[in-house]
Amino acid sequence: MLRGSGTTAPIWDDVGLHEPQGSLNGLTTADVCVVGAGIAGLSVAYSLGLEGLSVVVVDARYPGSGETGRTTAHLSNALDDRYSHLEKLHGADGARQAASSHTRAIERIEEIVRVEGIGCAFERTDGYLFPKEGGDAHELETELAASRRAGLTDVEWSDSPLALGINSRCLRFPRQAQFDPVAYVAGLVAAIRSMGGRIVSGVHASEFEDKPARVKMRSGETIAASSIVVATNSPINDRVAIHTKQAAYRSYAIALRMPAGAFRTLMWDTDDPYHYVRAARRSGEDLLIVGGEDHKTGQSSDDYAGRFDRLAKWARRNFPFAGDVVYKWSVQVLEPNDGLAFIGRNPGDENTFIVTGDSGHGMTHGTLAALIVPDLIAGRANPWADLYDPGRVRLGAATEFVKENTNVAAQYLDLLKPGEVSAEAEIPAGSGAILRAGVHRIAAYKDERGVVHRHSAICPHLGCVVQWNDLEKTWDCPCHGSRFTSEGSTLNGPATGPLRPV
Repeated sequence: MLRGSGTTAPIWDDVGLHEPQGSLNGLTTADVCVVGAGIAGLSVAYSLGLEGLSVVVVDARYPGSGETGRTTAHLSNALDDRYSHLEKLHGADGARQAASSHTRAIERIEEIVRVEGIGCAFERTDGYLFPKEGGDAHELETELAASRRAGLTDVEWSDSPLALGINSRCLRFPRQAQFDPVAYVAGLVAAIRSMGGRIVSGVHASEFEDKPARVKMRSGETIAASSIVVATNSPINDRVAIHTKQAAYRSYAIALRMPAGAFRTLMWDTDDPYHYVRAARRSGEDLLIVGGEDHKTGQSSDDYAGRFDRLAKWARRNFPFAGDVVYKWSVQVLEPNDGLAFIGRNPGDENTFIVTGDSGHGMTHGTLAALIVPDLIAGRANPWADLYDPGRVRLGAATEFVKENTNVAAQYLDLLKPGEVSAEAEIPAGSGAILRAGVHRIAAYKDERGVVHRHSAICPHLGCVVQWNDLEKTWDCPCHGSRFTSEGSTLNGPATGPLRPV
């Protein structure tokens, strides 16, 4: 059974958000139509509601059901791409703006929690950047200097805060934060509705028009608005341009039992892919959340169980108090080629705005959207608009641009390969595989009853061959990260339609 965007169950409880909300009847009008009810879309809707604008939010499933409900919810201005790297791509001023904007995003979440009385376990805590196992402190010395140049003058050297397996010196980033992202989403939903905003779940936006601004649903209804905000993790209104500037990755997380109060901070290391750690409390029990093992979506070589095993071994090696694993899940992360999200006017459009490229900081990037997009809609100046402009070009990111798009081009070679199996009888129950029928590629899923569901294996976005994800029971596109259920329905953009039945 799918929960949000996969079959695994994250630690956060989203049961209260499953209830159907609202409906569309014929032509609906609003000042702003927001597509996507994750933290980005709801944060923007909340800010627009405070300005007195009429807002309608639509989501294909329910609020928080996408990647927001699968995040580990670190709230940090210690960015994954490191300030030493961001300086090279965006200049010293750009690095300072990145630091100030993420600091402000954490403050904004804290303000909303207080004003709206949202019970989401928000708390301030320090964050620590450690060298990878076997690494040295040189990279941290470089990052300390760059962080201070970016305005984070309180970053300092620290010894390990606990007697962990990780005993090297580290960098301490004060006043970071963490919270329960789904409880926060529920609070935003309640606040938006109290201001008269409309939230409609279970409707699929499929067609977009910029002038005049209109969003058409797959079911036929149309919303006419002055502005459109597309906040669907990967934008579904854009077919090519933005998708050449970012890449989709799967990241993995586990939650392990631990003694009460054994760990209360945030932590990251400099490994590649890096590990990230925080604490949470669920059903009266303290849990240690450990994430990492990232890989490009649809390009995993089926080593899903191995990724969880490696995370557990790493956790127990470095946190001797870590106990049994009680939750395992994965999440989709979009990595822009220059390290920062794309927030603002969609390139070439006048009335359509996008929020994408979370870069592992979806909670703060999503909140930044609510600090930038309302200003752009109102025609006001914004100090961070240029830094996050989706139309930007950073010459320093050319190497990453070429690398990722060369990888995408290589995936089209799958069109020439033989099938993974030669007959449906070879597919185990509860699994899927690619068959070849002449020139056609078939994504065949055999359910637990032995019934085979056949769909075209060609992603409707730009024609790549999808791959079976045995962990989440989904078909994943290795080119731009579109994902589909075992029976072909769309889960993640940029594809807006399902796999074609065969």
